[in-house]
Amino acid sequence: MNRRTFAMTLAAAAASAYCGSAIGEPVAARSEGSGYRMPDEGEPHVRTWMGFTSSRSIWGAELDAVQADLMRIASAIAQFEPVSMLVNGSAMAHAERLRAAVTHASRIQLVSASLDDLWLRDTGPVFVRRIGQRALRALDFNFNGWGGKQSHARDATVAAAIAAQVDIPLETVRLVLEGGALEVDGEGSAIIKESCVLNANRNPGKAKSEVEQVLKQALGLGRIIWLPGPAGGDITDGHTDFYARFAGPGRVVVSHDAHDDQGERDITQRHIDVLRKSRDAMGRALALTVIPVPRNPASPRADSDDFAAGYINYYLCNGGLVMPSFGDTAADRRARVALQALYPARKLVQLRIDALAAGGGGIHCATQQQPASRARVRAGITPAARHPGTT
Repeated sequence: MNRRTFAMTLAAAAASAYCGSAIGEPVAARSEGSGYRMPDEGEPHVRTWMGFTSSRSIWGAELDAVQADLMRIASAIAQFEPVSMLVNGSAMAHAERLRAAVTHASRIQLVSASLDDLWLRDTGPVFVRRIGQRALRALDFNFNGWGGKQSHARDATVAAAIAAQVDIPLETVRLVLEGGALEVDGEGSAIIKESCVLNANRNPGKAKSEVEQVLKQALGLGRIIWLPGPAGGDITDGHTDFYARFAGPGRVVVSHDAHDDQGERDITQRHIDVLRKSRDAMGRALALTVIPVPRNPASPRADSDDFAAGYINYYLCNGGLVMPSFGDTAADRRARVALQALYPARKLVQLRIDALAAGGGGIHCATQQQPASRARVRAGITPAARHPGTT
C-alpha cells in the first residue's frame, strides 16, 4: 500500500473540531484584520521541517527505501540550512543510524514526536509574517487525512506541536486544507486547486466566495488564481505544488504531460490555458515556463500509476534548490536547465527519490519551511503523545 492507494481508515478525529484562536469569522469581528501575509518560499528560512515515517502499515515493503530517500533529502537541504526532522520515538535509533551515514549530519536535528506519516507540507503549520515586520504566526488548517482517506489522529497534532516547539502563536483557520494546496508569490497572489480546497470532503457547504474571503484574510492575499481538477485523481485531489509554482514576480513554472496518462494531458493543458489568461495581485500578466514530465523514468517503480513523475515539486532553501531526477537523462537535464535559468543565483541539487515518488509525492510534499524570524527553537517537542528528547 502507498500514499495514493492506502485503504481508507477513518480516524476518530476525522471530523475536524475547531478550537482556540481562529480565523474565519466575519472580518468586522476581528481587530487584527489582514496584517499577515504568507511569504514566498524563496525568502530566507530559519530551518526546514521534515517527518521520518515509520509506518509499515502505510508503506509496506517500501518503508526502508522511503526512509533512506527522506534522509538523503534532509542531507541535501542541510548544506543550505538546518533541518529539524520529526521522528516517532520507536524509530529514533534507526533514524540516527541513517543520519550518521549522510553528509551534513550535524545540521540535521532529530526531534522526538508523534506522527502517522511523513508529509510535513500537509500536516505542518503554514507560517505567515506580519506585514512590514518579522513576527510570525503559525496557521493550522485542520488536517483531516486528505478528506478522510488515511488515518491521521497523530498527524492532526503536528501543526500545533511545531508551533509550540518554536514559540510561535498558533491560529486555527476555519477551513480544512493542506499546505500542498497553497502556492503564493509573497506579494498577495496565490494559485490554488479547486479540486482540493473546494472539495466536499474538506469544506462541505462552503461557497467559493466564502473560502476566498477566509484565505485572503489568513494569508494576506489580493488575488487567487483557481485551477481546475482533478478531484479523486490522487489522495490529495490534485495539490497545486505538483502542477504550478511561482518562480518570481509575474512568473510561473508549470508542468505539462503530453502523454495523456490518466487524463493528465488535458488537465495540465487546462492549467496552462487558465494561467495564460490570468493576472497576479499586482496586475501583471503571467510569464509561463512549461516543463514536461519525464517520458521514460528509469525506475521499475515508475510502472505504477501512483508514481509521481514531475519536476515542479522542487523545494527552495537558503541559496539552494533541491529537485528530483528520474533517470530519464534528456528530461532530467531539460528540467534542470529550465529551473537553473529561473533561479540563476541558486545552487541546484538533483536527487533520485524513486521510493518517495512511488508513494505519490515528492521533495516539496515532504518539507515545510519556517521563514526567518526572531523565534528560537527549544530543545524538545511536545505533541499530544509526549516523546521527550532531541538529538
